[in-house]
Parts: sequence; structure tokens; C-alpha cells
Amino acid sequence: PDLCVRPDAVPTINKGEHVGSPLHGVVQWFKTMTTNEYIRGVKQNGWPSFPGKLWQRNYWERIVRNETELDRIRDYIRNNPVQWESDKLFVNPA
Repeated sequence: PDLCVRPDAVPTINKGEHVGSPLHGVVQWFKTMTTNEYIRGVKQNGWPSFPGKLWQRNYWERIVRNETELDRIRDYIRNNPVQWESDKLFVNPA
């Protein structure tokens, strides 16, 4: 899938026919595994701890209907990390 990681979001494009777990199960699994791995990093590597939950409860899905929309979403995902420093949630570590 197309993928981009930011501290506040992980937008992806997933393509294919449904096989196996429903999307909500896949998202839940991803959040569980990454949370557990991050907790290990906090305990073993001194990573910064996080208050409350690492992930928000919900997620947003969208059906892409045509190539134009797909190209627009791909551009958004590619350019999204560049926007992070101007995001209201950004905290300058310096």
C-alpha cells in the first residue's frame, strides 16, 4: 500500500479484494501491535512515554472511485509529512 507516517496520522491506500479479517480488525491489530512495540521501546530504550492512549479510537476509511481521486490522495499522502511542522499538534523538540 501507499503509506506515510506522521506522529498524528498514518494515511494509507490499500487495494485488493476482501480476504480474511474485516478492515476494522486489521486496523485494531495494527494499533495493538504498534502500541505494544512502543511500550517495549519506552521500557527498554527510554523512548518518551505517552499519556493515555497512543492511538485515537476511530479511523476513517474512504472508497476511491476513480484514477483522478486516487492521484489526488496519493499526492496528499506524499506531501503530508512536509506539512507536519505547520500542524497545530507539532511541538518543536529544540
